[in-house]
Amino acid sequence: MLNLKHTAFGGIAASLLLLPAYGLAGTEYDWATVTDVTPVYETVTLVEPYEECRNERVAYGNGRGSATPPILGAIIGGALGNAVGHKKRNKQVGVVVGALLGGSIGADIARRNHAHGRVSYHTQRRCHMVEQTRREERFRGYDVTYEYGGTTYRTRMQRNPGDTVRVRVRITPVG
Repeated sequence: MLNLKHTAFGGIAASLLLLPAYGLAGTEYDWATVTDVTPVYETVTLVEPYEECRNERVAYGNGRGSATPPILGAIIGGALGNAVGHKKRNKQVGVVVGALLGGSIGADIARRNHAHGRVSYHTQRRCHMVEQTRREERFRGYDVTYEYGGTTYRTRMQRNPGDTVRVRVRITPVG
């Protein structure tokens, strides 16, 4: 006895196998004459970041100047002013004037010492990001012009086809 379930499945499977053949019916391949081949290039702009570094000589001081020379100068100047003055009133004026002059001289000495040799130099590497822009030609393919059946066609291909190009011709009924 014939099993209908298996028969139905077999018929559907056979139909599915024949379907692509019906879809390709009327499709043929032929050769067309190539009339022009032009390589196509595209200019692209590339931006590439990179790190640019250089060595710099950097001055390092000992921080702010010391207050010791002006203070020491004021004390010495005040002591000298006190010793030089003869009268009580002159001693007070001598101490003040001596302290001011001694402080000023001490400050000048401190500035001169700071300017002469109190600064050290070190080499420090300094870097920053820079962008370099460059242009580059990139191959995109070939623009191919070919003729088939009295009609001119154009396409882009990745390879140069030579003198002829294979074309698919699909024949369909009209009307």
